[in-house]
Amino acid sequence: MQCYTELTPPTAVTHSLSLPFLSASANNLVVAKTSLLQIFALKAVLTDTVSSTGPSTGLRRSSTTAPGSSTALTGTLQRGDRTPTTKLVLLAQYELSGVVTSLARVKILKSKSGGEALLVSLRNAKVSLVEWDPECYSISKISIHLYEGEKVPRSPWEPDEDDNVSYLTVDPRSRCAALKFGARHLAIIPFHQQSDDLVMDDYDPDIDGEKLEPKVSQGKGGEEDKLMEKTPYGPSFVVSMLALDPTLLHPVTVAFLYEYREPTFGVLYSQVASSVSLLPERRDTLSYTVITLDLEQRALTALLSISNLPYDIFAVMPLQLPIGGSLLIGGNELIHVDQAGKTNGVAVNEFAKSSTFFSMADQSDLGFRLEGSLIEQLGHESSELLLILSTGELAIIGFKIDGRSVSGMAIRQVSAQDGGSTLLAGPSCASLVGRGRLFVGSEDSDSVVLGWSRKLDKIKRQRSGLGVDAGMDVATPDMSDVEDGIDDEDDDDLYASAKTEEKPKQASSTMDASTQSDDYRFRIHDTLENLGPIRSLTFGKPHKQAKDAKGKGDAGLELMTTSGRGRAGGLTSFRRQIDPRVVESHSIPNVTRLWTVSVTRPLDGLSSERQPEDLDNYIIASTESDGELRSAAYKLTTSGLDEVKDEDFDPDAGTTIEVGTLNNGTRIVQVLPLELRTFDADFGLAQIIPLADEDSMDAAPKIIHASFAEPYVLLVRDDESIMVLRADEGGELEEVEQGASLKRKGFRHGCLYEDSSDVFRLESEVEDEDDAGNVLMFLLTVGGGLQIFRLPSLGQFVYRAEGLSLLPPFLAPEFWRRSQAKEDLTEVLVAELGDATYKPPYLVLRSGSNDLILYQPYHSSLKEETDSTLHFLKIANPHFTKTSSPSFYYDGAEDSGREPMRAISDLGGYSAVFLPGQAPTFILKSATSPPQLINARKKPIRCLTRLNTLKCERGFAYIDQKGAINFAQLPANCRYHTGWVTRKIPFGEDVHALDYHEPTATYVVGVSNQVVFKLPEDETHPEWSLETTSFLPQVEQGTVKLIDHQTWSIIDEYALSPAEVVMSIKTMNLEISEHTHKRLPLIVVGTAIIRGEDLPAQGRIYVFNIIPVVPEPDRPETGHRLKLIAKEEIKGAVTALSEIGTQGFLLAAQGQKCMVRGLKEDGTLLPVAFMDMQCYTSVVKELRGTGLCLMGDAVKGVWLAGYYEDPYQLRLFGKSPSHIEVLAADFLPDGKQLYLVVADANSNIHVLQFDPEHPKSLSGHLLLPHTTFHTVSLTSSITLLPPIPSPPIPSSPSTPSPPYTLLLTSPTGSLSLLTPLTPSTHRTLSALQSHLSSTLPQPLSLNPREFRHVDAAAGEGMAGGMMRAGVVDGMVVRRWMEGGRWRWWGEGGGGEVGGVGGLRGVVGEGLGVGVGGGLEGLL
Repeated sequence: MQCYTELTPPTAVTHSLSLPFLSASANNLVVAKTSLLQIFALKAVLTDTVSSTGPSTGLRRSSTTAPGSSTALTGTLQRGDRTPTTKLVLLAQYELSGVVTSLARVKILKSKSGGEALLVSLRNAKVSLVEWDPECYSISKISIHLYEGEKVPRSPWEPDEDDNVSYLTVDPRSRCAALKFGARHLAIIPFHQQSDDLVMDDYDPDIDGEKLEPKVSQGKGGEEDKLMEKTPYGPSFVVSMLALDPTLLHPVTVAFLYEYREPTFGVLYSQVASSVSLLPERRDTLSYTVITLDLEQRALTALLSISNLPYDIFAVMPLQLPIGGSLLIGGNELIHVDQAGKTNGVAVNEFAKSSTFFSMADQSDLGFRLEGSLIEQLGHESSELLLILSTGELAIIGFKIDGRSVSGMAIRQVSAQDGGSTLLAGPSCASLVGRGRLFVGSEDSDSVVLGWSRKLDKIKRQRSGLGVDAGMDVATPDMSDVEDGIDDEDDDDLYASAKTEEKPKQASSTMDASTQSDDYRFRIHDTLENLGPIRSLTFGKPHKQAKDAKGKGDAGLELMTTSGRGRAGGLTSFRRQIDPRVVESHSIPNVTRLWTVSVTRPLDGLSSERQPEDLDNYIIASTESDGELRSAAYKLTTSGLDEVKDEDFDPDAGTTIEVGTLNNGTRIVQVLPLELRTFDADFGLAQIIPLADEDSMDAAPKIIHASFAEPYVLLVRDDESIMVLRADEGGELEEVEQGASLKRKGFRHGCLYEDSSDVFRLESEVEDEDDAGNVLMFLLTVGGGLQIFRLPSLGQFVYRAEGLSLLPPFLAPEFWRRSQAKEDLTEVLVAELGDATYKPPYLVLRSGSNDLILYQPYHSSLKEETDSTLHFLKIANPHFTKTSSPSFYYDGAEDSGREPMRAISDLGGYSAVFLPGQAPTFILKSATSPPQLINARKKPIRCLTRLNTLKCERGFAYIDQKGAINFAQLPANCRYHTGWVTRKIPFGEDVHALDYHEPTATYVVGVSNQVVFKLPEDETHPEWSLETTSFLPQVEQGTVKLIDHQTWSIIDEYALSPAEVVMSIKTMNLEISEHTHKRLPLIVVGTAIIRGEDLPAQGRIYVFNIIPVVPEPDRPETGHRLKLIAKEEIKGAVTALSEIGTQGFLLAAQGQKCMVRGLKEDGTLLPVAFMDMQCYTSVVKELRGTGLCLMGDAVKGVWLAGYYEDPYQLRLFGKSPSHIEVLAADFLPDGKQLYLVVADANSNIHVLQFDPEHPKSLSGHLLLPHTTFHTVSLTSSITLLPPIPSPPIPSSPSTPSPPYTLLLTSPTGSLSLLTPLTPSTHRTLSALQSHLSSTLPQPLSLNPREFRHVDAAAGEGMAGGMMRAGVVDGMVVRRWMEGGRWRWWGEGGGGEVGGVGGLRGVVGEGLGVGVGGGLEGLL
């Protein structure tokens, strides 16, 4: 009984699509990251560039650069300038219960948003059609089509449907879509269009004039007409390719083509299976056929066919005009096929000549390897293509066009100076997102928005007097709002006449223009960070930052993983919590709260001037000593804090409630319980505003909260009344007259927000001529309602939502529900969240249990009206905030006894919100991620405020548990888009394995580079010397490197032999002497020497010791070196390593054996015990301290063995009952039960149990299958986390032992957790999962239970399931707070839950975030 939860979302981009989705004029980008669907808008900003004469230049961090990003500009700019840059802005994202295999756009007759619809295909032959719903600001399902159970004739030797990848292709005119599923079946989905019943023969708009209106169908009666009105699609049907042509036995790919009147697609196939080994006999085996589709008759007709194509063609790319036709992409060549069947080919390497007889132009000097490459057209009207190789290098494909016929092709590589090496790894997808902009997704590196400019176009614009600067791109994006997107196509109209005149010349001279090497310049505009693929991980201690006042700090551990491939390779650091970097610490006796103030000195009494970079000048603090409440002011200086001892500032006036500035920063406003005081820049008293008479001070209502927004201040008092004051031009505060509704009181909390961007679009009915800005007042009523006023009008609210406390998914003014299930809301705050690129406002609510609820404002157009109404969308928040103890806070002026939330305008480049308390929490957001709630490691934090000084720029000041004031910053070069603190350390090499060496605080990593492989001289193979090709193959050559954890620099390395790569690295405490039995923590490296298919693999075991040496000058980190103390040649690859036993031995998986070895004093590794595995072993693990060993192979499954030391032997205990292709495995102890968790190659997780007493285990010889469930992607590693002891419970006689947990990683960059559950917790969470699966909306109408289920009858899994004493889906359970408050399960209490409060602990235990949870206490 376990719970599976994904801790971080996948980051590797698999698919992308550009379409007008949110509206007809929008420019949106839809990105699929395996099971995560994200919708982006594009925003144009200006960024600063720097000049460079080298091959590459970089972007300075500017106001539009996301914090922590590593965006770089590639290409030579003549001078620094403000350059238009396209940025991505996340609008919505959805976690899917499925894996996306294709994305396509469909233009339907009528959509809710007016834009196009999105067609998504998933595994197991599922297709979902969705549109954007402006009313709910979310996607809306139109239909879902299932073909998994389609009964189609199939040969008995055909592979199963799950073994065939299903993908989608759509007709360019949206007349139909085709889903390729199974071995050779197509599912055709027709779509209704305006031209369905038009006679299209010989129609030309230039000759025939205006198009006729569509006729009403008179065919089958009114039922079909009604169906066309209700649904945008027609009945789908399934066809077999063999029905069209019996030779279509082995289809390779299918794609719809452009410029055909009927839906027409091209099929690439072969009649016989292609094989490299049979290349002399089966050389040109592929054929390409163009087929037209008659939707009414459901008939397919072949138009043309081309045979004898090279065997290595793997893709068909349809091309728009002016090129037209299709491009066939092979591993060694490119072939263009026009509509008449005319072909033109180009060979890109020497192997093309020897692998095909097809006639092609020779450009073999390029030496390209096209496997894994991707081609995209450089604009919808461009006659050139962009080729992105698997290494990330760029090339331009030019066509020689004579009229409408292509007569030749030419390819040129983009130089590194022009941005040809901008991308670090190969692409997975690409989408045009505007003129001169291309989104390139990748699974091996960061996905980027790639921009380009043409030097020729710049010269033309300068000559025509347009005045475009030479350092800018061709297309200058429109600086419009995010929702409107970027309309780069408007530039086409500016140069339409010039382009029309030049088209005839371009048609005949395209090849000549393409020979220029400097016409295109590429640079990166924006990035989506990818943390995958993760292959290996380890836990290390982070570099110690500045210590606290006592010189101590609990930094915890950091999770270090590998990431990226090739030049994008490196390491990634994961931290569960934010560890502030303390710059300096100060002490103010008995401080309880503090505020920083940045003031401005007025000049000539008319204008004011702020200090450089808006630096803070003062700190105002509240103190408490022996029950006496005081205030103090300190001036921030370079030497520290100097107390302000001015007579105008009275420390005995009482405790300070809030501090702010008004009148453009020239007035400091101090809010006291019964009065307000204003000061000038030198703390000279300017005004005192008493709120009560001296005789009625004790009975007068006291201020408990205040909020500032120029020029207003809002006061909330303990009698549930409010007061608003306004500052005039001289800085004098005057009360704003209230209406009757405000005088009735009944307000718990409130805040002010200056809507400078007019996001809320709220207008007051009574306009004031002296209206100052767009300041809104948000009030939280005692009954849980929300009222919004636009200042200075306080007579009538402009917006009211009384159902706020019900926490509905969509909050609207008309929403109301009779329910007693209301949340106790205590605070409301409207603040901007984001970075400099995009920071929209959010409505942040705080409940009595310290939960944070976020709402995003949006406008929904009313039907048949042009007005818009304000709605709020509830943001999914799986973060669990631990309830703080009220006794921790100062319980004086505030009745709530809690420090309020703080909005911070610039926190390391972020606009953030902070929640103080026992579990201090930051709310951070970037332009490409949703808001993330991340805890701070420094616990507790009494109070926090922004701070900006020369020593602590864009930081914050906080009071820790000891009462010390710390000036701190966010950790440098870190990102927070996954909900974790991540930092990437680039290496520029492929990283295979790593481990941490604790005594020296260093990391040991195994990397590899591609080197050229040439056949050696061998007397037994004299033919090897006859090799004359210059296009040599490449093999990997590994290197073991020692990395310093502080500077992340390489301090030593050990080069391996060619074709030798690192398979495993482990730090082991090995015995180095048989006599003294001395042990040392040594580095053990297992390698594999892979020399080809015809030679057996070999391996080596290296044992290194890290020794101290004299460091190099000016490099103190180089004080350690790798010393080789043992090297053992092995017959077979060393694929896995583990420490075993109590005597300091190691267990190695070598070839087809697992062998226990001991290190001798002479540097040899003596084998003492072994077990024959009979096949490739992928994983070996030992349960520390028990002698139990887990071994997994690639064919048979998992083995459980026991290691004995007297005598030395490995004895088999049990095996898995069925064959499993094991990728990763580990133990999972749960009390007295022992489980084995195994990940296979079908993205399934198997949980096996070792129970010798069970009768079905045959005395333990068979491992009992407990459950099997499906995951989103493959699992690359499984690691057993050590249990974190829980604090003792005074009322409990004994503290239960903490549970073990498993950490799982995947190539998509996501982390997952498998947590064991108690029987009562499992029953509760299983019931909660069933409740949520039936009540919460599921994106794309997918079934989460079906997605996790593995069919045991089909041979994929074993007995058990997600809902039958199996694994609870934590991705469903953690959504328990997404619905309205009346839908929260457990509201009635009772049972084993005990209401919502009890359910919170149960859910936290299941998700591994409770006390004693594996990661909460470890990282």
